[in-house]
Amino acid sequence: MGKVQAEEIKRQAYVLGFHKIGIVPATALTEEGLQLQAWLERNFHGTMHYLARDPAKRSDPRLLLPSAKSVICVALNYYRPEKHSEDAETGKVSRYAWGDDYHDVLQDKLKALRDWILSQAPEIESKICVDTAPMMDKAWAVRAGIGWLGKHTNVITREFGSWVFLGELLLSIELEYDNHIEKDHCGKCTACLDACPTGAIFEPYKLDATRCISYGTIELRSEELPEEMREKLEGWVYGCDTCQDVCPWSRFSKLTEEARFSPRPGITELDLSELAAMSQEEFSTRFRKSAIKRAKVAGLRRNAQALIHIRRKNSSEMN
Repeated sequence: MGKVQAEEIKRQAYVLGFHKIGIVPATALTEEGLQLQAWLERNFHGTMHYLARDPAKRSDPRLLLPSAKSVICVALNYYRPEKHSEDAETGKVSRYAWGDDYHDVLQDKLKALRDWILSQAPEIESKICVDTAPMMDKAWAVRAGIGWLGKHTNVITREFGSWVFLGELLLSIELEYDNHIEKDHCGKCTACLDACPTGAIFEPYKLDATRCISYGTIELRSEELPEEMREKLEGWVYGCDTCQDVCPWSRFSKLTEEARFSPRPGITELDLSELAAMSQEEFSTRFRKSAIKRAKVAGLRRNAQALIHIRRKNSSEMN
């Protein structure tokens, strides 16, 4: 039987390009699970019904991998310094979707880490979790000392701000665990609450996803965006980075070394007229292996049409 140490796993994770890693026991997230349940009961998840499925699994990794004893939590910096255009003819795209789909990038790196671990100890059972698995990624990142939960409900790190993707690797062995919890460094700052265009961050650490531009432009499948959101898009056609952009901790943003996160040509802002008339074939070709495909062609056309309507309305009011 082989043996693998926590420090060896961490070294290999850094070699593979991860920027932060923490290892903690695979126990239940009792308090966080209750907070999630309360959030769901207030319907803040909107039409994201998958969040309400198997809530117990989300708070206990042993329901995903019965033999789980350890949770390896990782963070990957994705920040790119290119600026968004304020051209009214184009729509802004959230930074996280500028390059290749982060699910694929994280999966590939976690698979490489798992394969290295299994090469040392083949008997270990494991499970990779990246966003789509029913894991409370942010809660685990906080427990593992990767960062703290900011008032905008994103995990903030001292080194990279909140521009990090999160993932986990469950293992069936006990390891030496980290016991450092990063304290909350938000202080009295309310920059994210003050800047949120729709008031989706209605209290510190409280997000009503149904009012969030990212939810509306990506997850919502309705024919039209809610009117109160449509009027406050502020140029966003896919996602929204406002709360992260204004966060004082974003001054520590660093250019990612991950080449797959480099912006694809013309992706930082998209031509609204082209999007509004885009066919399924064009959509599939243009956004192959991109996170933007999450919105589907109908959603992207709807978002573009909403921004075109706002542009025309503002233009007529000025004339």
